[in-house]
Amino acid sequence: MQVGEFLFECLKNETITDIFGVPGDYNFSLLDQIERDGELNFVHCRNELNAGYAADGYARVKGIGALITTFGVGELSACNAIAGAYSESVPIIHIVGGPKAMLQTQHKLMHHTLLDGNFDTFKKVYEQITAYAAAITPENAGVEIPNAIAKARETKKPVYLTIPTDVVNATMTSRAENPQRKKTDKASLKEAVRMISTRLQTAERPIILPDVYAMHYGLGERVEELAQKMNVPFVTMMMGKGACDESLPNYAGFYCGQLGSNEAARQLVEHSDCVLAFGAVWNDYNTGLFTDTIDPLAVINVMPNYVQIGKTMYPNIIIDDMIDAFPTGDHSWTLPQQPVFPFDHQKTDDGTLSADGYYPQFQTMFQKRDIVVTESGTFAWGLAETRLKKGVTYITQGGWGAIGYALPAAFGACVAAPNRRVLLFTGEGSMQMNVQELSSMLEYGCKPIIFVLNNKGYTIEKYINTVKSTVYNNFPDWDYYQLLRVFRHEPFTVQVSSESELREAIAESEKKCLAQLCLIEMIADPMDVPQIIHRMHEQVMKMEHKHQGLRAFF
Repeated sequence: MQVGEFLFECLKNETITDIFGVPGDYNFSLLDQIERDGELNFVHCRNELNAGYAADGYARVKGIGALITTFGVGELSACNAIAGAYSESVPIIHIVGGPKAMLQTQHKLMHHTLLDGNFDTFKKVYEQITAYAAAITPENAGVEIPNAIAKARETKKPVYLTIPTDVVNATMTSRAENPQRKKTDKASLKEAVRMISTRLQTAERPIILPDVYAMHYGLGERVEELAQKMNVPFVTMMMGKGACDESLPNYAGFYCGQLGSNEAARQLVEHSDCVLAFGAVWNDYNTGLFTDTIDPLAVINVMPNYVQIGKTMYPNIIIDDMIDAFPTGDHSWTLPQQPVFPFDHQKTDDGTLSADGYYPQFQTMFQKRDIVVTESGTFAWGLAETRLKKGVTYITQGGWGAIGYALPAAFGACVAAPNRRVLLFTGEGSMQMNVQELSSMLEYGCKPIIFVLNNKGYTIEKYINTVKSTVYNNFPDWDYYQLLRVFRHEPFTVQVSSESELREAIAESEKKCLAQLCLIEMIADPMDVPQIIHRMHEQVMKMEHKHQGLRAFF
């Protein structure tokens, strides 16, 4: 079997049907092999960074994604997307076509290199931002390719494979057995179960907190079942938004330390004597800039390969096995009264657009099995407090937070699930970073509904900046609703500036999205944001004043 044939058979075994990327002379042999294969589809993006983001969005819907770039110039352009996937725990197989093997051995000075004869520089870069990196040869392909894919599957992290252009069509000289998956240490699991059981026997106010790893390991429904069986409430944080069905009576809301609007959810979490966390990451976004006051000794955190109970670690426990064996306690707790969520009530006036008015409209708009993609600005924080329907896939970067991620990620989601409705919420600043990927959406027949919030600058950055009256967070104004004409298609586009106009535009887009892409440009006040952003600003100012005091003291 040829190396390229073997590689793509392995990808198809992972249910990958589409590979994103940009053509380059060093990856032509890979792309030729895809065309000969006939079952895989190469999705041509406008640049490598966008292709990486698209592969990320695709992977969040299908479980794993793939990306092809050319050597040097292409793979370095994709670095930010792959680093983001590593931070967010999204598995992507990044395949790099390289110069011919003989030329590398002879240290020839080739284009797309640093012209120093060194061909492993970029692999060393990727070793820092992937879970596995390998240079493929005919001799090692049968081992390294399965190992890399298994590593991506097990860790939910990206992996990197560089393949010389002449190796793609070379015959493999060996093939290894399928790599063995890690197994749970039964003694460690038994002791963790015993300790959790002991905790639950005395717990009076348990709460479940599913987060990023529970979501990316596809364990949301099993966590829901635990919550229902135990009659215990659950909350979500920024990175795990959408992990479980938020239409269940067990859902108590969004938790974000002191920043969140749902006081009932905050009280449940911070007064709990047993926080059953599944795959929780305690970063600044999840904890509301570290304003949480959760008792760490009350936390039981089930992670992909270990369980932590208070300060005690129980290693070598696979997360699936822990959920299978999870004790539910000897009694059923009383479910708290269903809280009022921040956007449950529509505003009655139809004045100019404001966050208090359009977030309730969005929450009403959500349907079962929607794919909701949000940019890393004010939309990400506001939409985190909305309540999703059953089966919704929620995509945002709750850790990496790259501006410009959401549009190409939404493109990847559209390709991954052509029969599901995709809703993209992005800012105009983000749109200016990757607007060309609108062309890819139209070219591949994608039909998302896109909301572009035009508030004249990077509003989120204005709120987290402690210096007033800056100009560097502003940029040129565009007519975003007219952009799509450049790409020679006829989508539905409209510009709105009032609550009633937005309501009408949403109703019209819901009719037309079956046949065409829809884009709604929302003209809003430059400093209008949801309440969570105001609380974020207050916290940033407190931190700045504290640091100024320390500097003055020393």
